[in-house]
Amino acid sequence: MSLSVLNIEVIEEKLEWQNLLNRVKYYDFYHTYDYHQLSKAIDEKPILIKYEDNGTVIGLPLLLRKIFDTEYYDVTSVYGYAGPLHNNIDASFDNSDFISQLNQFFYEKKVVSVFSRLNPFIKNQEAILGELGDLIELGKVVNIDLTQDVDTQRSVFSKTTKRYINKGRRLCSIRHSNSKEDISAFIKLYYENMDRVNAKKNYYFTEEYFDYFINSDDFQTDVLLATYNETNEIISAAMMVKTNDIVQYHISGTRNDYLYLTPIRILIDEMRINATSKKYKYFNLGGGLGASEDSLFRFKSSFSKDYKVFKVWKYIVNQEIYDQLTEQYATLDNETDFFPLYRAK
Repeated sequence: MSLSVLNIEVIEEKLEWQNLLNRVKYYDFYHTYDYHQLSKAIDEKPILIKYEDNGTVIGLPLLLRKIFDTEYYDVTSVYGYAGPLHNNIDASFDNSDFISQLNQFFYEKKVVSVFSRLNPFIKNQEAILGELGDLIELGKVVNIDLTQDVDTQRSVFSKTTKRYINKGRRLCSIRHSNSKEDISAFIKLYYENMDRVNAKKNYYFTEEYFDYFINSDDFQTDVLLATYNETNEIISAAMMVKTNDIVQYHISGTRNDYLYLTPIRILIDEMRINATSKKYKYFNLGGGLGASEDSLFRFKSSFSKDYKVFKVWKYIVNQEIYDQLTEQYATLDNETDFFPLYRAK
């Protein structure tokens, strides 16, 4: 991609992408090349925007997509916790040159709007993006502080969670496995979960997705399985992803017949004990559906009250074109908070 912007480079190849991640040093699996390849839709191109000036480095991973049949584009982020990465930046960072050059890049590429989810565990993302669009707090995610000893962590568990963990550990066994047979069992449990909650079609990941994910060398994936001792059948499984000092609770599934045991609790418990022993710092359980404080959030908060703020970044690069596209394509009332509005249906 040729550019006239002095300090901006666009990276699309895996080796260069990883080289930049190595330079910024601190990142999450949501920022990796492989996760972007797994997450992109057919009409989306993963790009990593690199800005460098006098030892300051910024990496901004995004998904570039054409806006319907127009000449314009917009960018979004992968599902999860992404946002900018950096080296040699603190809270006092003067982002004026970065903003100027990023704007010039967006205009040259006819990018109309930008949306990105941010990462609660990456410091100074707001310093990089400040004064550029809106940084909006959506809700909270639940983190287990792995820098505490395991007994201190457990001391804040709710009575219900402690009771179910004790019962689950008596009735079940836990193992880590990436065998083809166990992954196949995990996928079936995951699909059963999606059926139960009437999930949208795009949540039914293919077997190829799981295979690529688990075998990626960009991050480490642990698959934990809970086996019911009496029948020796797998009744619950979870996929946890480790990158640097962060553990992310990614996806899970439980057999309908064993929901009353909530065996996912013992898998979370096992992961936090294991990760603590390996000196990880954060174990992110995520938030509620749509960042709301719903029953899912309350379940997760039964493990910890260490809440982190989850924010998103919304930026209209070209207001005139944005308004034209909204008038032409939007099918929802303008009162919706969907962004960008021209894609609201």
